[in-house]
Amino acid sequence: MFIKKINKKYDAKADIYGSSLYKQLKGVVYFKNWKKGVLVTAEVDGLPNTKKLCDGNVFGFHIHDGDSCSGNKEDEFANSGMHYNPKNCLHPFHAGDLPPLFENDGYAYMSFYTNRFTIAEIIGKTIVIHSNPDDFTSQPSGNSGRKIACGVIKNN
Repeated sequence: MFIKKINKKYDAKADIYGSSLYKQLKGVVYFKNWKKGVLVTAEVDGLPNTKKLCDGNVFGFHIHDGDSCSGNKEDEFANSGMHYNPKNCLHPFHAGDLPPLFENDGYAYMSFYTNRFTIAEIIGKTIVIHSNPDDFTSQPSGNSGRKIACGVIKNN
């Protein structure tokens, strides 16, 4: 993967894997302390995709407050919890609200900088990819649909 080359010195990492409906989905998210915030870099492959011209899938992407990617029949990642929101902000101002992932032939890459959380605060939390884009309006979680992939954030 491309980001392994540029993020050799990361402070935390989450290996992402898809649900039983999306077994081909896998990825990694790196977290690096940088200046007065955190540099987050995600690379995901095997996302559901469309081959239509001027079309593509956009996926909700969030840190959740749970500590496990386990679940039940209705929600394979039920124990991933809700959006990470330690200050009880309205959506989309939760600390765990992240920019969406834009799929390109099943692949997505994104890097962004944030000061909404520290790495120490998110260790052991989950990071989730949802089936729909976050609408950045609906409460409490942006109507982003089913959880299709999950990973637990761990120290390097």
